[in-house]
Amino acid sequence: MFNIALFGSGRIGKVHAANIEQNPETRIYSLIEPYDAYAEAFCAAYPGVKRQTVEEAMADDNVHAVCICSSTDTHADLIERAAKAGKAIFCEKPIDLDAARVRDCLAVVNQHQVPFLIGFNRRFDPHFSSLKSALERGDLGEIASVIITSRDPAPPPAQYSKSSGGMFRDMTIHDLDMARFLVGEEPIAVTAHGSCKVDPAIGEAGDIDTGVVVLTFASGAMATIHNSRRSGYGYDQRIEVHGEKGMLQVGNITENALVSSTQHGQQLATPKHFFLERYEQAFAAEWLHFVEVLKGAKPSCSGDDGERALALADAAILSMQTGATIKL
Repeated sequence: MFNIALFGSGRIGKVHAANIEQNPETRIYSLIEPYDAYAEAFCAAYPGVKRQTVEEAMADDNVHAVCICSSTDTHADLIERAAKAGKAIFCEKPIDLDAARVRDCLAVVNQHQVPFLIGFNRRFDPHFSSLKSALERGDLGEIASVIITSRDPAPPPAQYSKSSGGMFRDMTIHDLDMARFLVGEEPIAVTAHGSCKVDPAIGEAGDIDTGVVVLTFASGAMATIHNSRRSGYGYDQRIEVHGEKGMLQVGNITENALVSSTQHGQQLATPKHFFLERYEQAFAAEWLHFVEVLKGAKPSCSGDDGERALALADAAILSMQTGATIKL
């Protein structure tokens, strides 16, 4: 049984907590949560979980691994402290919003050689995993283009933009990682455009809510990412890969599978509401993989993947600001 110290009991912390407890090989040993009300509610829901400080958790030999779900600005520090303490690490993305800070953090992880999995959960989605497996089998032959569509059902508060690092670092970063993951090579150029078409307050906060990013790969393959903070019809998550033998697609996962066909046309359910519902299976599979990492498996999504995705997001921001294609 692996004892897990959970850092943060907010929305994403609760998701991981449920998966930790449902796995027969892991349990929540302790909670590190600065807000008393959150901590008390969590410990009431999970009797037997002790509340610890960061220092106590890192010094406790009974803690085998940490699950970092706290605010973004705490990630790099907690990763470094866990590495120095010899703990295996699972951390939600991103490692940090600053590329230099990410490099310094990963240097500490590499120095101490602890297992480290970064939480790009979409890699573990069963539908996207099936797409990746088909590409690896060669079902499509040589990849020519990838189209990734990701639209939120509604925009976040404008204030969120100031702490999130902006849409490209917060939202698009998942799609940038997915493009690398599917194509299987590194982009050599990034071109990006962005605007504010959903909420003027987001623009006033210095961010965008509508964006397009094009990645070019050395093979000549291209990936186009379409993002919006508003769909009006649910969480829009689709991928299309076109290649020499045809096309592979993953469409939206809807609230139910019912299709109504009448003289008035066809109707089907809307896409699942947001990421917690759409990627519920992905989060569970992600934790299953981390358990394998705890038993010695190589992490399939490393700190290096986190660093590369952030570098692409930074390049997209620079491209948008300058109007130039950024060579990598």
